[in-house]
Amino acid sequence: MDNPFRFSVIFCTYNREKYIYKAMESIALQNYPRDKYEIVLINNNSTDSTEELCNIFKEKYPDISFTYCVESQQGLSYARNRGIRESRGELLVYVDDDATVFPDYLKAYDDFFEKYPAEWVAGGPIIPHYETEPPQWLSYYTEVLLTAYLYKGEKTIPFKHGQFPGGGNACYRAEVFEKFGLFNVELGRKGNGLIGAEEKDFFSRLFAVKKKVWYVPKAGIYHYIPAQKLTESHFKKLTYSIGVSERIRTLSVSNMFFIKRLIQEKIKWAASIVLFCSFLIKGKMSKGKKLLEFRYYVTKGLLGF
Repeated sequence: MDNPFRFSVIFCTYNREKYIYKAMESIALQNYPRDKYEIVLINNNSTDSTEELCNIFKEKYPDISFTYCVESQQGLSYARNRGIRESRGELLVYVDDDATVFPDYLKAYDDFFEKYPAEWVAGGPIIPHYETEPPQWLSYYTEVLLTAYLYKGEKTIPFKHGQFPGGGNACYRAEVFEKFGLFNVELGRKGNGLIGAEEKDFFSRLFAVKKKVWYVPKAGIYHYIPAQKLTESHFKKLTYSIGVSERIRTLSVSNMFFIKRLIQEKIKWAASIVLFCSFLIKGKMSKGKKLLEFRYYVTKGLLGF
């Protein structure tokens, strides 16, 4: 069946009333023809005013094709998979529900896939927008962890092997999911939980067939970071959850794959200690200490402690 839209812009949301309207409106305000895209919003059992805000959006922008669905099975991967099934576009774009897009966001992805018809997946920058002063212990490494920060310059380039776009800003040809399957519902956020790795699991299937994944610099988003995401409790919960996610992901493949991941963790510990020493020499003890805490909680989750 022919796709009636060039893009399906998919928002998967759970209790993000503070941000979701601005996120959708940043798409509506693009200098891009509205008849070439649809918005698909998957409400994953929100208990806030998300539905009301969606109705307001539909009334304000009646010329934008808008699909609203409630996904009753809790979990980001369930919501993402529902978005795939509900979409009618050639290209499926996932945008975080707490983000706004760059001015030429859709045009940048359109231009890329027009120029590279054989490519399947691309992503762009993720620039954090802090709602409060960042803590002193924040470094590049912990910023990537907490905010999904991603910036690789102003040139369109392939990601290095093993690297991939952030899950909240990625564009896929629709047929990719027919070839490689959907997101693993055992992984990904569920309610207020912080289990992840569903993107890593999906992209590993593409890497297995040597497929490139591309970085498109003008297809970026601004990711809003509230004070709560910079607290000690969130840091510990998130880093521990990363380890748990890796345990689930690797054991779902095989015990040997899990053992290889444990060996990688040893290497990551060595790198973290080197970085800690570097920060210590520079008089930035808090940044170095946080890196070791990061590694400690990831390892703890990975081992199931």
